[in-house]
Amino acid sequence: MPNPFEAESDTYLVLANEDGQHSLWPNSLAVPAGWTITHREGTRQACLEYIEQTWKDMRPKSLRG
Repeated sequence: MPNPFEAESDTYLVLANEDGQHSLWPNSLAVPAGWTITHREGTRQACLEYIEQTWKDMRPKSLRG
C-alpha cells in the first residue's frame, strides 16, 4: 500500500495546530483533532511551497519569546 503522505498525484491540505506547527495532510484523511486547515486543497508541491513561504519560525509558539 502506498504512503498517502508521499503520493504526488493525490491532493493535500496544509494544517496547523495551536502552537503554530504546520503539517502536509492528505485530503483523503480526516483532519485530526487539534489541527485546522490553513491552506485549501492543492497539489503536494503547492502545499509544500505554501508551508515553506508561511512557516518561517519552526519553533512552537510556546517557545518563542
